[in-house]
Amino acid sequence: MFVCQYTRTSPKCCTCLSSCRGIVAVPVRDLEKACEGGMENPMEETLEKKTDVAVKGEAALKTQFLTTKDKFHEFVDSGWRGPQGDKASDNDKPEEEKETPVEEPETKKLKVDPEERNKSDKPDGKRIRGQNKSRPHTKPNAYDERRLCLSVIQDNKECSYGDKCIFLHDPAAYMASKPADIGESCYLYDTFGKCGYGLSCRYAKAHTTPDFKTMENAELIKTNEGRETVKNSLKKDLQNRLRKRSVAFKKSDEYLKTLANNKEKTQQHANAEVSADPTGGEQRMSTEADTQASQDKQPPVKTVGPLTDEDVIKLRQCEKKQVDFQDKLYLAPLTTCGNLPFRRVCKRFGADITCGEMAMCTNLLQGQQSEWALLKRHESEDVFGVQVEGCFPDTMTRCAELINNNANVDFVDINSGCPIDLVYKKGGGCGLMTRTRKFEQIIKGMNHVLDVPLTVKIRTGVQEKCNIAHKLIPEMKKWDVSMITLHGRSREQRYTKLADWDYITTCSKLASPVPLFGNGDILSYEDAMKAKETGVSGIMIARGALIKPWIFTEIKESRHWDISSNERLDVLRDFSNFGLEHWGSDTRGVEKTRTFMLEWLSFMCRYIPVGLLDRVPQKINERPPFYMGRNYLESLMASQHAGDWIRISEMLLGPVPKNFIFLPKHKANSYK
Repeated sequence: MFVCQYTRTSPKCCTCLSSCRGIVAVPVRDLEKACEGGMENPMEETLEKKTDVAVKGEAALKTQFLTTKDKFHEFVDSGWRGPQGDKASDNDKPEEEKETPVEEPETKKLKVDPEERNKSDKPDGKRIRGQNKSRPHTKPNAYDERRLCLSVIQDNKECSYGDKCIFLHDPAAYMASKPADIGESCYLYDTFGKCGYGLSCRYAKAHTTPDFKTMENAELIKTNEGRETVKNSLKKDLQNRLRKRSVAFKKSDEYLKTLANNKEKTQQHANAEVSADPTGGEQRMSTEADTQASQDKQPPVKTVGPLTDEDVIKLRQCEKKQVDFQDKLYLAPLTTCGNLPFRRVCKRFGADITCGEMAMCTNLLQGQQSEWALLKRHESEDVFGVQVEGCFPDTMTRCAELINNNANVDFVDINSGCPIDLVYKKGGGCGLMTRTRKFEQIIKGMNHVLDVPLTVKIRTGVQEKCNIAHKLIPEMKKWDVSMITLHGRSREQRYTKLADWDYITTCSKLASPVPLFGNGDILSYEDAMKAKETGVSGIMIARGALIKPWIFTEIKESRHWDISSNERLDVLRDFSNFGLEHWGSDTRGVEKTRTFMLEWLSFMCRYIPVGLLDRVPQKINERPPFYMGRNYLESLMASQHAGDWIRISEMLLGPVPKNFIFLPKHKANSYK
């Protein structure tokens, strides 16, 4: 019989024994000796070492794969310079694996520039957090020194700028100065029969004749005729009307006028109450009753011409478009990394519900092209929603009506869980959870103008030990919210510590019959099974999908997938192809695809192959120590150095430009 050194209880089975907080269990007869310090030194050293690993938060790997930082980078650098560095196979095992030391590897430390270390008031051992706000932002078009005029790309049309045009018009001169092609086949030409980027495509030789004409595949073009692969693009006419503020918001104005009238009546009643009955009493009760009645009463509808049902009958909640959220796997809206190509990758692996990145309602109302790009929907996304952020009823209601009339979506989500200061200090994101009156007005206003379900994403609260979600959820049920997503952490916690699934269980019971999705710390199908036992309607997956997008397949098939490095490279290749289709196959599109791929790799490098783990599964809060993979490519993908991610991108998108610089968005994701 064995007893855990920490809990001093007996694990029930070998599984419990192996997963008991990573602590070595000892026989009962030796427990007293252990407490008195009478056990031999080797056991004490082992216990101390195991405890040290748990404090560090590192994953438990098989000892034959562990190595040191210096040996790891020496192997990765030497393998990349070698002749077979690009073509490592699963059967090739590194020589370092045989000589891997059994002892505990050195603690991983982030590389910090001396200047940054001097500027920082924190001690050297303090972990770097937050964003790289001062990182360089190079525009993708800066990599193209000599650009070809659009008139030449579009079948030699006449340039409207004439001699004043600053771009090249000579195809031969452009092709002579253009960087070498990345590959021999163009994904756009092979898929659609025509590449819209013509000579500027980085795979131009695949569809260009010797006289610099762009070839077309008539059969493929006919097959894809009338096919709209991406929806919700911002039309030029709508953009101009938004900039001129000439877009009409009839339903929004109707609701906002009701709010204004209610506010005036409330103030009048309050003034009358103070003057007539300074002690309060029955007058105050009647005032509240009148105010409630005025809120429920809708203003008369003014019509011109024949009356229709839509003019006088408001759409009831049960008559809106319905979405079945029950038992679905929901890919969270992820800023920066949750772009359309990444969502396509996750859809292939089995994600049921996808949502666009968080969009600012004010930017959408101003017609900003970059913000509207976050609403784009691919044809493969069968259940798709958009997430908007705002802090005032007028802008959020108008934004909801704008999306309802001009975008094809299945639901609209309110972000009430964003923890960043830029959003929170304005009253948006988590700030809405403490502004319940504004929150109510926003939800009711958006419900008034939407024909699709309205969902809300929240956290447990703002302060770490002061949960307020359980107070909000019953109110949101009254406000006709169609679905609630709860992230089991507060704003102060951000992504530290573990998500509170016990609290999510309590909230799911309060939310019934409204569906409630749980979110937090899901990285394996075992985590998902435990989450479903809490009674939630579904699961939202965020960082787990970034670390391993095949998690959706694992959950649906209830297995651990020991995916090979070549299969992971194929996943990245699919992403690069989807990126070239979405952002373009010219130099600008290639570098934009590369940048988003590198941001994704800053999370994907945390994945540890199942075959290397000493304890399965890997936990999301466990960082990998330095280890050697089963082949060179697996070792390269394990590197947390940004320079090694660039090497992986070069295997798919060709060499980087001379002036290319990359730093990850989050400081904790990589060292320089």
